[in-house]
Amino acid sequence: MTKILVIDAEKQARNMFLKCLEEEGFDAITVENGLVGIQQAQEYLPDLIISDIMMPKLDGYGVLRELRENPATAIIPLIFATILATLVDIRKGMELGADGYIIKPFTPEELLREITVCLGRQAFLRQWYAAQSRSVLKSPETETKKSTASEFIFPSDPKLRKVFHFIEANYHRQISLNEVALTVGYSSTYLSKLVRHQTGQSVQSWVIQRRMVAARSLLVETSERVEQIAALVGYQHPVNFFRHFRQYYGITPQAWRKAKACSSFIKYDTHQN
Repeated sequence: MTKILVIDAEKQARNMFLKCLEEEGFDAITVENGLVGIQQAQEYLPDLIISDIMMPKLDGYGVLRELRENPATAIIPLIFATILATLVDIRKGMELGADGYIIKPFTPEELLREITVCLGRQAFLRQWYAAQSRSVLKSPETETKKSTASEFIFPSDPKLRKVFHFIEANYHRQISLNEVALTVGYSSTYLSKLVRHQTGQSVQSWVIQRRMVAARSLLVETSERVEQIAALVGYQHPVNFFRHFRQYYGITPQAWRKAKACSSFIKYDTHQN
Protein backbone atom coordinates (compact mmCIF):
# COMPACT_ATOMS: atom_id res chain seq x y z
CA MET A 1 0.00 0.00 0.00
CA THR A 2 1.31 3.45 -0.93
CA LYS A 3 2.35 5.44 2.15
CA ILE A 4 1.75 9.18 2.23
CA LEU A 5 2.86 11.57 4.98
CA VAL A 6 0.97 14.85 5.35
CA ILE A 7 2.50 17.78 7.25
CA ASP A 8 0.04 20.59 8.02
CA ALA A 9 -0.45 22.84 11.05
CA GLU A 10 -4.24 23.06 10.65
CA LYS A 11 -6.23 20.21 12.17
CA GLN A 12 -9.12 20.69 9.76
CA ALA A 13 -6.77 20.43 6.78
CA ARG A 14 -5.13 17.29 8.21
CA ASN A 15 -8.52 15.65 8.65
CA MET A 16 -9.47 16.54 5.08
CA PHE A 17 -6.25 15.04 3.74
CA LEU A 18 -6.67 11.91 5.84
CA LYS A 19 -10.25 11.31 4.69
CA CYS A 20 -9.46 11.93 1.03
CA LEU A 21 -6.36 9.75 0.96
CA GLU A 22 -7.85 6.84 2.90
CA GLU A 23 -10.90 6.81 0.63
CA GLU A 24 -8.51 6.35 -2.29
CA GLY A 25 -6.77 3.43 -0.61
CA PHE A 26 -3.59 5.18 0.55
CA ASP A 27 -1.92 4.47 3.87
CA ALA A 28 -1.87 8.02 5.26
CA ILE A 29 -0.40 9.61 8.35
CA THR A 30 -0.69 13.29 9.35
CA VAL A 31 1.47 15.44 11.63
CA GLU A 32 1.15 19.02 12.82
CA ASN A 33 4.56 20.63 12.22
CA GLY A 34 7.77 20.36 10.28
CA LEU A 35 9.96 18.99 13.06
CA VAL A 36 7.61 16.08 13.70
CA GLY A 37 7.29 15.68 9.96
CA ILE A 38 11.05 15.18 9.57
CA GLN A 39 11.06 12.60 12.36
CA GLN A 40 8.15 10.70 10.85
CA ALA A 41 9.64 10.83 7.37
CA GLN A 42 12.87 9.24 8.63
CA GLU A 43 11.00 6.54 10.56
CA TYR A 44 8.06 5.97 8.22
CA LEU A 45 9.93 6.42 4.87
CA PRO A 46 6.75 7.28 2.97
CA ASP A 47 6.35 6.99 -0.80
CA LEU A 48 5.23 10.63 -0.94
CA ILE A 49 5.10 13.66 1.34
CA ILE A 50 2.53 16.47 1.18
CA SER A 51 3.51 19.56 3.15
CA ASP A 52 2.20 23.03 3.86
CA ILE A 53 4.76 25.83 3.79
CA MET A 54 3.72 28.17 6.61
CA MET A 55 4.09 26.11 9.78
CA PRO A 56 5.48 26.65 13.31
CA LYS A 57 8.88 25.35 14.45
CA LEU A 58 10.02 24.42 10.93
CA ASP A 59 8.36 25.67 7.74
CA GLY A 60 7.87 23.68 4.54
CA TYR A 61 11.04 25.04 2.95
CA GLY A 62 13.04 23.89 5.97
CA VAL A 63 11.38 20.47 5.80
CA LEU A 64 12.37 20.10 2.16
CA ARG A 65 15.97 21.11 2.82
CA GLU A 66 16.26 18.62 5.69
CA LEU A 67 14.77 15.81 3.61
CA ARG A 68 17.10 16.45 0.67
CA GLU A 69 20.18 16.45 2.92
CA ASN A 70 19.45 13.00 4.37
CA PRO A 71 20.30 10.08 2.03
CA ALA A 72 17.42 8.04 3.46
CA THR A 73 14.82 10.66 2.49
CA ALA A 74 16.54 12.57 -0.32
CA ILE A 75 14.51 11.10 -3.19
CA ILE A 76 11.09 10.96 -1.52
CA PRO A 77 8.86 13.15 -3.70
CA LEU A 78 7.29 16.14 -1.94
CA ILE A 79 4.26 18.19 -2.96
CA PHE A 80 3.71 21.62 -1.43
CA ALA A 81 0.02 22.23 -0.63
CA THR A 82 -0.26 25.87 0.41
CA ILE A 83 -2.13 29.16 0.12
CA LEU A 84 1.07 30.85 -1.15
CA ALA A 85 0.12 31.38 -4.76
CA THR A 86 2.50 33.95 -6.27
CA LEU A 87 4.95 33.02 -9.00
CA VAL A 88 7.80 33.88 -6.62
CA ASP A 89 6.46 31.39 -4.04
CA ILE A 90 5.99 28.64 -6.61
CA ARG A 91 9.41 29.23 -8.16
CA LYS A 92 11.10 29.13 -4.75
CA GLY A 93 9.44 25.82 -3.90
CA MET A 94 10.40 24.21 -7.19
CA GLU A 95 13.97 25.52 -7.08
CA LEU A 96 14.40 23.97 -3.64
CA GLY A 97 13.44 20.60 -5.12
CA ALA A 98 9.68 20.24 -4.63
CA ASP A 99 8.11 17.71 -6.99
CA GLY A 100 4.69 19.37 -7.12
CA TYR A 101 2.87 22.49 -6.03
CA ILE A 102 -0.86 22.77 -5.39
CA ILE A 103 -2.63 25.88 -4.18
CA LYS A 104 -5.25 25.85 -1.41
CA PRO A 105 -8.16 25.55 -1.64
CA PHE A 106 -8.20 22.65 -4.06
CA THR A 107 -10.56 19.80 -4.89
CA PRO A 108 -9.88 16.13 -4.09
CA GLU A 109 -9.61 15.53 -7.83
CA GLU A 110 -6.85 18.14 -8.16
CA LEU A 111 -4.96 16.64 -5.24
CA LEU A 112 -5.22 13.08 -6.57
CA ARG A 113 -4.10 14.19 -10.02
CA GLU A 114 -0.97 15.80 -8.54
CA ILE A 115 -0.27 12.68 -6.48
CA THR A 116 -0.68 10.43 -9.50
CA VAL A 117 1.79 12.49 -11.54
CA CYS A 118 4.43 12.47 -8.79
CA LEU A 119 4.12 8.76 -8.02
CA GLY A 120 4.18 7.85 -11.70
CA ARG A 121 7.37 9.82 -12.26
CA GLN A 122 8.99 8.26 -9.19
CA ALA A 123 8.05 4.75 -10.35
CA PHE A 124 9.66 5.40 -13.73
CA LEU A 125 12.87 6.60 -12.10
CA ARG A 126 13.04 3.54 -9.86
CA GLN A 127 12.64 1.26 -12.86
CA TRP A 128 15.33 3.19 -14.70
CA TYR A 129 17.72 2.96 -11.77
CA ALA A 130 17.01 -0.77 -11.27
CA ALA A 131 17.85 -1.39 -14.92
CA GLN A 132 21.10 0.56 -14.57
CA SER A 133 22.03 -1.23 -11.35
CA ARG A 134 21.60 -4.72 -12.83
CA SER A 135 24.87 -4.20 -14.66
CA VAL A 136 26.64 -4.50 -11.31
CA LEU A 137 26.02 -8.25 -11.45
CA LYS A 138 28.02 -8.62 -14.67
CA SER A 139 31.44 -10.23 -14.56
CA PRO A 140 34.53 -8.01 -14.97
CA GLU A 141 35.16 -9.54 -18.39
CA THR A 142 31.63 -8.81 -19.61
CA GLU A 143 31.79 -5.36 -18.12
CA THR A 144 35.04 -4.59 -19.96
CA LYS A 145 33.60 -5.71 -23.30
CA LYS A 146 30.56 -3.48 -23.05
CA SER A 147 32.21 -0.53 -21.28
CA THR A 148 31.89 1.70 -24.33
CA ALA A 149 28.17 1.05 -24.72
CA SER A 150 27.37 1.40 -21.02
CA GLU A 151 29.84 4.24 -20.48
CA PHE A 152 31.39 2.55 -17.44
CA ILE A 153 34.61 4.34 -16.72
CA PHE A 154 36.38 1.98 -14.31
CA PRO A 155 39.65 0.40 -15.51
CA SER A 156 40.07 -3.37 -15.40
CA ASP A 157 42.50 -3.72 -12.48
CA PRO A 158 42.43 -6.88 -10.34
CA LYS A 159 43.81 -5.01 -7.32
CA LEU A 160 40.94 -2.52 -7.44
CA ARG A 161 38.09 -4.76 -8.60
CA LYS A 162 36.35 -4.77 -5.19
CA VAL A 163 36.79 -1.01 -4.88
CA PHE A 164 35.15 -0.30 -8.22
CA HIS A 165 32.37 -2.83 -7.62
CA PHE A 166 31.58 -1.11 -4.32
CA ILE A 167 31.49 2.32 -5.97
CA GLU A 168 29.27 0.97 -8.75
CA ALA A 169 26.78 -0.43 -6.25
CA ASN A 170 26.73 2.61 -3.97
CA TYR A 171 27.55 5.79 -5.93
CA HIS A 172 23.89 6.88 -5.72
CA ARG A 173 24.21 7.49 -1.97
CA GLN A 174 26.67 9.20 0.35
CA ILE A 175 29.78 7.05 0.78
CA SER A 176 33.02 7.86 2.57
CA LEU A 177 36.60 6.77 2.03
CA ASN A 178 36.49 4.94 5.38
CA GLU A 179 33.42 2.98 4.28
CA VAL A 180 35.05 1.91 1.02
CA ALA A 181 38.25 0.94 2.84
CA LEU A 182 36.37 -1.09 5.47
CA THR A 183 34.42 -2.95 2.78
CA VAL A 184 37.50 -3.97 0.79
CA GLY A 185 39.63 -4.70 3.85
CA TYR A 186 42.23 -1.93 3.59
CA SER A 187 43.10 1.00 5.77
CA SER A 188 41.98 4.38 4.42
CA THR A 189 45.58 5.53 4.02
CA TYR A 190 46.66 2.41 2.13
CA LEU A 191 43.57 2.48 -0.09
CA SER A 192 44.16 6.12 -1.01
CA LYS A 193 47.78 5.43 -1.94
CA LEU A 194 46.89 2.26 -3.86
CA VAL A 195 44.16 3.90 -5.96
CA ARG A 196 46.33 6.93 -6.62
CA HIS A 197 49.30 4.75 -7.63
CA GLN A 198 47.26 2.45 -9.89
CA THR A 199 45.06 5.07 -11.56
CA GLY A 200 46.51 8.51 -10.87
CA GLN A 201 43.19 9.55 -9.29
CA SER A 202 41.58 9.53 -5.86
CA VAL A 203 38.73 7.30 -4.68
CA GLN A 204 36.44 10.33 -4.49
CA SER A 205 37.32 11.27 -8.05
CA TRP A 206 36.13 7.86 -9.27
CA VAL A 207 32.89 8.24 -7.30
CA ILE A 208 32.26 11.61 -8.91
CA GLN A 209 33.01 10.30 -12.40
CA ARG A 210 30.51 7.46 -11.96
CA ARG A 211 27.89 9.93 -10.76
CA MET A 212 28.49 12.12 -13.78
CA VAL A 213 27.88 9.18 -16.14
CA ALA A 214 24.60 8.35 -14.39
CA ALA A 215 23.58 12.01 -14.39
CA ARG A 216 24.17 12.31 -18.13
CA SER A 217 21.95 9.30 -18.77
CA LEU A 218 19.18 10.73 -16.58
CA LEU A 219 19.41 14.12 -18.27
CA VAL A 220 18.91 12.50 -21.68
CA GLU A 221 16.47 9.71 -20.83
CA THR A 222 14.17 11.50 -18.35
CA SER A 223 12.52 14.88 -17.95
CA GLU A 224 13.30 15.09 -14.23
CA ARG A 225 14.45 18.36 -12.74
CA VAL A 226 18.18 18.71 -12.29
CA GLU A 227 17.81 18.94 -8.50
CA GLN A 228 16.04 15.57 -8.45
CA ILE A 229 18.72 14.03 -10.64
CA ALA A 230 21.37 15.35 -8.26
CA ALA A 231 19.69 13.52 -5.38
CA LEU A 232 19.31 10.33 -7.42
CA VAL A 233 23.03 10.16 -8.14
CA GLY A 234 24.11 10.73 -4.55
CA TYR A 235 24.32 14.47 -3.93
CA GLN A 236 22.90 15.92 -0.74
CA HIS A 237 23.35 19.47 -2.03
CA PRO A 238 22.49 20.32 -5.66
CA VAL A 239 25.11 23.09 -5.65
CA ASN A 240 27.86 20.46 -5.39
CA PHE A 241 26.36 18.56 -8.31
CA PHE A 242 26.25 21.72 -10.44
CA ARG A 243 29.87 22.49 -9.56
CA HIS A 244 31.13 19.00 -10.43
CA PHE A 245 29.14 18.84 -13.67
CA ARG A 246 30.54 22.17 -14.81
CA GLN A 247 34.07 21.05 -13.89
CA TYR A 248 33.73 17.87 -15.96
CA TYR A 249 31.81 19.18 -18.97
CA GLY A 250 32.34 22.93 -18.97
CA ILE A 251 28.62 23.75 -19.00
CA THR A 252 25.63 23.45 -16.67
CA PRO A 253 23.46 20.31 -16.60
CA GLN A 254 20.57 22.28 -18.12
CA ALA A 255 22.71 23.53 -21.00
CA TRP A 256 24.09 20.03 -21.61
CA ARG A 257 20.57 18.55 -21.70
CA LYS A 258 19.40 21.25 -24.11
CA ALA A 259 22.38 20.70 -26.40
CA LYS A 260 21.75 16.94 -26.47
CA ALA A 261 18.06 17.47 -27.20
CA CYS A 262 18.88 19.78 -30.12
CA SER A 263 21.46 17.32 -31.45
CA SER A 264 18.97 14.45 -31.33
CA PHE A 265 16.35 16.52 -33.12
CA ILE A 266 18.79 17.47 -35.90
CA LYS A 267 19.82 13.84 -36.40
CA TYR A 268 16.17 12.72 -36.51
CA ASP A 269 15.21 15.50 -38.91
CA THR A 270 18.16 14.71 -41.20
CA HIS A 271 17.24 11.01 -41.21
CA GLN A 272 13.61 11.78 -42.03
CA ASN A 273 14.59 13.99 -44.95
